[in-house]
Amino acid sequence: MAHPKRKISKTRRDKRRTHYKAAVPTIAKDPTTGEMHLYHRAHWHEGKLYYRGRILIDKTEEAAA
Repeated sequence: MAHPKRKISKTRRDKRRTHYKAAVPTIAKDPTTGEMHLYHRAHWHEGKLYYRGRILIDKTEEAAA
């Protein structure tokens, strides 16, 4: 019969058991545009890709050129 070599702490055990509980994704509001988006995700707004209030990609400059 298999036995664990080390005891798993209560914290580690409980962290493993929490993943199924996150039913509704958390939504954040971008400070620059006011756009609602998922946490830790970049989002497009008016041809620009924003992440944490900063512009990552600007498609409007490429389209104008």
